[in-house]
Amino acid sequence: MTASIHLPEERQAAILALLREQGRVLSAELAATWGISEDSVRRDLRELARQGLCRRVYGGALSLLTPPQALPARISQDETAKQALGHAAARLVQRGQLLLLDAGSTNLAIAQALPTDLDLTVATNAPVIATALLQRPGIRVLMIGGLAAPQSGACLGARALRDLRGVRADLAFLGTCALAVETGVTGFDLEEAEFKAAVAEQSAQVAVAVTAEKLDSVAFYHVLRLDQLNHLVLEPGLSEERLQPYRDAGLHLHSLASDR
Repeated sequence: MTASIHLPEERQAAILALLREQGRVLSAELAATWGISEDSVRRDLRELARQGLCRRVYGGALSLLTPPQALPARISQDETAKQALGHAAARLVQRGQLLLLDAGSTNLAIAQALPTDLDLTVATNAPVIATALLQRPGIRVLMIGGLAAPQSGACLGARALRDLRGVRADLAFLGTCALAVETGVTGFDLEEAEFKAAVAEQSAQVAVAVTAEKLDSVAFYHVLRLDQLNHLVLEPGLSEERLQPYRDAGLHLHSLASDR
């Protein structure tokens, strides 16, 4: 511990560094580490939240992600990680299932990794995912229609919801902007968040695949509570300390390295 850590500006910079590294901070832990009161830490968190740099939750704060880029730009980001997630997620699929995949660059990687010999049917509201699946013989594609949103590449609105209500899926892979134990799945677009919630309602089981930066973070709009999820697909190499709260919540954790 150094004397400079007692300055609010120094503490706040350190808090932001921790949020970037691990996604969350706990007030009690910071107070003990720095030898200051929890009230001082809470004041720092309030100031960072006021600046839009974090989201305060009970006992601490979460990283607040910025809204994502348009889908074409996101497809080329973190390709290796998304391909690993796609292959790990594909292991959850069983013969003869009807799957639901909504829009998202990680869900596109899942679609590209699906086996072609399991007599699968995939319903999607994402034209780019439907196009990718049509190039994979042996997978039937059910397109959910509606007005396509340029930012997300998703068909949304009343038509999409009506089409979705006619589908009962065995397993849904839900594109996820942010995930945290305290806040569940959250998103940046209200209409898309409503569609994702409806996807979960139409599915027997729900899985999400997230890159490390999306774990322990929060976006603007609620989608699902954590207890509404069944499977969490992750990059390998994440610390047990980060993963344990999700395991304690009853989720089945999966990665290419192992199933947990």
